[in-house]
Amino acid sequence: MTRTVMCRKHKQQLPGLDRAPYPGAKGEDIYQNVSKQAWEEWQKHQTLLINERRLNMMNAEDRKFLQAEMDKFLSGEDYAQAEGYVPPSE
Repeated sequence: MTRTVMCRKHKQQLPGLDRAPYPGAKGEDIYQNVSKQAWEEWQKHQTLLINERRLNMMNAEDRKFLQAEMDKFLSGEDYAQAEGYVPPSE
């Protein structure tokens, strides 16, 4: 049976993650309140931000920025977009 959570981002009961994506309280909060769907959406958006904004994950400021954007994204708040990104046409 699939575990469901009341997703903070989508505001509905959806399948939850299989395990916490981070150690500690932050990971447990995501595990309990964020759906698998929302987490997958965040991972795609995170990759887009890293690539389009040329973020360096060795840089503490870039990691801090990405963490703040993750919190906004998963809470359903306004979050940073990749400036000038145009999705490829199919």
